[in-house]
Parts: sequence; C-alpha cells; structure tokens
Amino acid sequence: MSTEETASDRRARGIAKMSEVYGWQIADGPGEHFAVTVDHLFGDIWTRPGLSLRDRRLLLLGALTAQGQFDIAEIQIGAALGNEELDAAQLHEIALFLCHYAGWPAGTTLDGVVGKVVGQRNKQARAKNGLTQ
Repeated sequence: MSTEETASDRRARGIAKMSEVYGWQIADGPGEHFAVTVDHLFGDIWTRPGLSLRDRRLLLLGALTAQGQFDIAEIQIGAALGNEELDAAQLHEIALFLCHYAGWPAGTTLDGVVGKVVGQRNKQARAKNGLTQ
C-alpha cells in the first residue's frame, strides 16, 4: 500500500477486484478475515501487474484441483464462464490436462464439476429464453 493510498482506497480497490473476479457485486463485510481477504488478496495480489485475470484463474483452478477443493473450483468455473475468460470446451480441456498432473481422479472430478456448472448455466439460459428443454 502506497503512502498516498488510504485504507478505504485499498478496501475499495479490493472490493472492486473481488467483484470483477467473481462476476457479481461484493458488499463490504465485517471481521479481520474478510479484511485480509479483500484488502490483501484482492486489493494487493489479484491487482498486481504481470498476469491477467484469466491467467490467475487458470493457476487457481490447477491449485484447487490439486488440493481437491472442488466446491471452490465450482465457483471459479462459474465466474470464468460468466466473465467469458474460458468457455466450456476450454474448461473440459483444462480438466483433461490436469488429470496428468493433479491425478486422474482429481482431473475427472473437475471435469464433472465443469459439466455440472455448464449444464446449470445452459438450463438457466433456456429458462430465461422461455424454453422448457
């Protein structure tokens, strides 16, 4: 944090980046955990130059898969699709690639999560357009 930047500027930058990453508006919240998450992780780390949002998302999906954190990966997959950083075919390819580095069961599970999220989004799109199938 630069000397000219105030804590409220840093918080605003963090909330803006977190909203961009997840694709929905994030409200300010209480507590030290929220503060560190927004101020440091999103205000400092996700805003650093050198990597795009898509690059960071790819790295995060790999790390989450390797750790078996598929509930969090599901959120990241939805955000990647919503932000149009990755499409369904690319996400399935990522899962297949990760089978070879994170283990076949982990990559296969990620592929299933991709299918689930893509299916949910397709169903929502059909409902929004008044289609039943």
